[in-house]
Amino acid sequence: MPDTTLCDSKLLDLIQKDAFARHLGATVEIVAPGHSRVFLTVTETMTNFHGTTHGGVIFAISDMAFAAACNSHGRVAVALNVSICYLKPSFPGDRLKAEATEVHCGHRTSLYDITVINEDTGALIARSQDQAFRKEAWIVPEK
Repeated sequence: MPDTTLCDSKLLDLIQKDAFARHLGATVEIVAPGHSRVFLTVTETMTNFHGTTHGGVIFAISDMAFAAACNSHGRVAVALNVSICYLKPSFPGDRLKAEATEVHCGHRTSLYDITVINEDTGALIARSQDQAFRKEAWIVPEK
């Protein structure tokens, strides 16, 4: 079993180096093993031709929360399946929060529920259920 203190530090360092998250201006935090949050303020450049937040941006912050949560135990995990439902639009200026919560963590697979909400209104923007494959590798070496 890896040292979780080192693992958390190394994982946070890796997340902070995520070029796409930085490009979007997203911030990622690990709340606890299996639980993470991502925050993003929507800009004009993140909209589609309807003037609403592009679905790819909403998917991206949901995916970032999923990645942080499923890797938060220190074991390398990658997406196996993702299913997202878009429920309400959001707009430039909205501050979105994607929150991932672990539902199941097995030896080979894990399952997460992710919600994307508008922090200002509390409106549920999207909901996702994501499954990860857990590799036999660690973000930090096992002791």
